[in-house]
Amino acid sequence: MNITDLKEKPLWQMTGEEFLFLQQNAGQPTVQPPLKPDTSKKYVYGICGIAKLFGCSMPTANRIKQSGKIDKAITQIGRKIIVDAELAIELARRKTGGRR
Repeated sequence: MNITDLKEKPLWQMTGEEFLFLQQNAGQPTVQPPLKPDTSKKYVYGICGIAKLFGCSMPTANRIKQSGKIDKAITQIGRKIIVDAELAIELARRKTGGRR
């Protein structure tokens, strides 16, 4: 008898033996397969996607793109802009320039 199968089975369809088994073993956690981490890359598209990623306005997102700071994360084919979100955030965090 499998606990997960019994939990899905309606009570009125259980035998007395199944019901007692479920009662005795209800406190034990069911074994679930471990969740696989999501390794797929996250992409945002266009200036609007950059604005949502950084939480800024569209003109500011356009300035970020034009500055060249996140160029390694951007793939542009014609008018279509595809940005690797994780890489763009990592590149934006890096400090360059500043006061001396």
